[in-house]
Amino acid sequence: MKLASLKEGGRDGTLIVVSRDLARAVKASAIAPTLQAALDDWSNAAPRLNALSEDLNAGNAADAFALDMHALASPLPRAYEFVDGSAYLPHVERVRRARGAEVPKSFYTDPLMYQATSAGFLGPRDPVVVPSEDFGIDLEAEVVVVTDDVPMAATPAQASEHIQLVGLINDVSLRGLIPGELAKGFGFLQSKPRSALSPVLVTPDELGDAWQGDKLHLPMRTWLNGAWFGEAECGVDMQFSFAELVAHVAKTRPLTAGTIVGSGTIANEDTGKGASCLAEQRTVETLRDGHPSTPFLKFGDRLKIDVTDAGGASIFGSIEQQVEPHKA
Repeated sequence: MKLASLKEGGRDGTLIVVSRDLARAVKASAIAPTLQAALDDWSNAAPRLNALSEDLNAGNAADAFALDMHALASPLPRAYEFVDGSAYLPHVERVRRARGAEVPKSFYTDPLMYQATSAGFLGPRDPVVVPSEDFGIDLEAEVVVVTDDVPMAATPAQASEHIQLVGLINDVSLRGLIPGELAKGFGFLQSKPRSALSPVLVTPDELGDAWQGDKLHLPMRTWLNGAWFGEAECGVDMQFSFAELVAHVAKTRPLTAGTIVGSGTIANEDTGKGASCLAEQRTVETLRDGHPSTPFLKFGDRLKIDVTDAGGASIFGSIEQQVEPHKA
């Protein structure tokens, strides 16, 4: 099934079930008012939501309406946790090589992860608002999963059973602020503003054979100002599966239902697939030419992120955003 949230109904939106073709939707208020409420009681809510989804896709859902992407909030307008990883090591390897540094051996066995911003997520058509272009505005096209309650010290096999939803995210990064923050040795803060989730989150069974080994096996397609930017393969060169990432986070603490876990920027060894963030493209250019030639995002720039099935139909709906200046 596919789940989304309308902007109406307060800070956590109103839960809706969306048809497989993303054309129709129906409110799920009788089952759960919000997606967070559904996740809090997932074992009871999921079968009922699935039944409503079947009715919707069969054309039998009462009060179904045409889906308007602009009316959607983030599926989870806010979350208890968003923990992001960097599971695609070709990206890490290239960035460090451009600096003349090697990748520590531990990176191949111990995931890189950090506690990200979760107090609010942008809707899939909301603008990316930043105070200054000088901050080095970048997109990062990633895959995310959402869990139910995960017990402390869960193994990867156990963690896999707690992955309930899959989606996309534009993990906005301000590259000009990152070096100074990392130099303090305390992690990201100002360099990681709010990100945007895909219009819908889907259950893994909705993905069929494209979900194997707790990885999404489809290309991540990105466009900038209408021009092709990349289509890196999500299932290739991912060092750690989502089950391994979830287990890593849960090593010393339980995870609350609604926890979002990100893959990190999709990147392949094959640079012919393009890039999923500007920092990656600039690194490829630096290694090839000695300097970057692609600029970071400017006000007025437009981005699009999407994943499609074998027939070319969007699975999660596309993230489409414009970069705009903050107005006090």
